Amino acid sequence: MLAWTGLAAAAAVLAACASEPPRHLRLDPDPAREMRTWPSAPEVPRYRHEGTLLGEMNYVAPGGAAKPAWRAALEWVAGLGESRDAVDELLRPSGGTSEGCGRIVVSDPGRGAVFAFAAEGGPEVLEFAAGARRFSSPTGIACGPGRSLLVADSALGYVVELDDKGVFRRRIGAGVLERPTGLALDRERGELYVADTASHDVKVFDAQGRLLRRIGRRGEAEGEFNFPTHLWFRAGELYVSDTMNGRVQVFARGAQLPRLVVGARGLFVGQLVRPKGVATDSAGNIYVVESYYDHLLVFDREGRFLLPIGGLGRDAGQFYLPAGLWVDERDRVFVADMFNGRVVVLQFLGGEADGQP
Repeated sequence: MLAWTGLAAAAAVLAACASEPPRHLRLDPDPAREMRTWPSAPEVPRYRHEGTLLGEMNYVAPGGAAKPAWRAALEWVAGLGESRDAVDELLRPSGGTSEGCGRIVVSDPGRGAVFAFAAEGGPEVLEFAAGARRFSSPTGIACGPGRSLLVADSALGYVVELDDKGVFRRRIGAGVLERPTGLALDRERGELYVADTASHDVKVFDAQGRLLRRIGRRGEAEGEFNFPTHLWFRAGELYVSDTMNGRVQVFARGAQLPRLVVGARGLFVGQLVRPKGVATDSAGNIYVVESYYDHLLVFDREGRFLLPIGGLGRDAGQFYLPAGLWVDERDRVFVADMFNGRVVVLQFLGGEADGQP
């Protein structure tokens, strides 16, 4: 009798589910939090803490409820509560993008999956690279034509292209790439840049997936790399996080030597030890994740250091071994705060980003 009662309850909540309005993505799951800005008063604020991406809890029903009653009831009846949290929450996010995606996508090597955050519904978790082959260590990510998804899996050793539904299309760079990490897309030319960390270069593929050229080789001179990781492409320029050389190199399209080197190895705030994510905003500011010291560093377009944000911790604007970084068309700055299991979102407010934290 008890089993039938449970089944009837499950049927009832499933029926109620069909009539529930869709939940909407909210970057800030805690609207009561205290707002944080950088630099602090009395300086003019240039950045505001906008929210945090965590997973399922970012989707709220009309009226602001974090989880509808029917979902809680269904999880209780079916015993899905704990396992669902394991599936629908970020674990170790390392990168992401929103350009050309129609949604926010985040790579999570800790989960061996890619999370897709659409405007409503809930997070979609893509676990399969090709057929029954699961992602092993998805890192770099980009969105191609038709909202296709390009994912560099450093352990599988190639880039996977999925269609907008998450269905496998093709592999890129299999047998050519050693350990692909960062990705960047030149949309004007349809060229895909891949940071091949183990071979200390950046490989460039055409729209058909054919290798066109290589940028760099192992070394410390300008135009050479030592374990490059994250990439960013904007306004005809490629930004390469030259991680073990403690710098970011900026290349004009097609160039083999950089036009600009950002940062230098050192132990003071504003210097670099393990740079990871790199991106730019509409004002030309250059953002670099300094993962070793848990900072987001802001430089101007000429590479002059302006402002640090962060430090070790879980509070607003603090990080724990951050990795990837991207900026969207609204000048929102997304930082993959890897070991805090979240993506921190900051809003650039414009102006000169000078001052102290």
